[in-house]
Amino acid sequence: MGYAFEARPLTPETWPDLEELFAIRGGSIVRGCWCMYYRRTGPMSVSAAAGPGNKRDLRALVDGGGVSPGLVGYVDGAPAGWISLGPREDYARLERSRVMKAVDDQPVWSIVCAFVAKPHRGRGVHHKLLDAAVRYAREQGVRMLEAYPVDKPERSHDDFMFFGSRSLYERAGFTEVVRRSPTRVVMRRKLRRTPRR
Repeated sequence: MGYAFEARPLTPETWPDLEELFAIRGGSIVRGCWCMYYRRTGPMSVSAAAGPGNKRDLRALVDGGGVSPGLVGYVDGAPAGWISLGPREDYARLERSRVMKAVDDQPVWSIVCAFVAKPHRGRGVHHKLLDAAVRYAREQGVRMLEAYPVDKPERSHDDFMFFGSRSLYERAGFTEVVRRSPTRVVMRRKLRRTPRR
């Protein structure tokens, strides 16, 4: 059965939708992280106790204007998913990662994580979120998108698939550029400019 899907940038107006999404049962990890883990260096907790502080920090990013930290996905008008993307330099922790450190000095935007609420998993929502992220990045003038998916034969638990799978990104036109781990790859997709109307 089909459904209507749309994605909107996270802004002060769509912030309540992200709160509603993260409150859905099965979202304990996102309620602790609030998509702040890769934005910081040094000690960082994503526990329930750390959640309120991380939430405040993400809200401050949203209220500060500039690049939206990600997109909220909607199924039939209800918040169903989230995908975090933005300039690679916004994710300070990537540089300290053996697996996700910079490949070269080319300017890229990174897709760091995605979350689909339990009631909407297995319906292609993650694919639609990724397609929306590609379109959004292109509209922002981005020429190269980068992601860090999982690549292993057995299925991981949903809670550990925030990076997405290699096959998900391959279907969206990404190709592997480097592998520094047996189970993780760095993939990229070059974006064409959006034609002027």
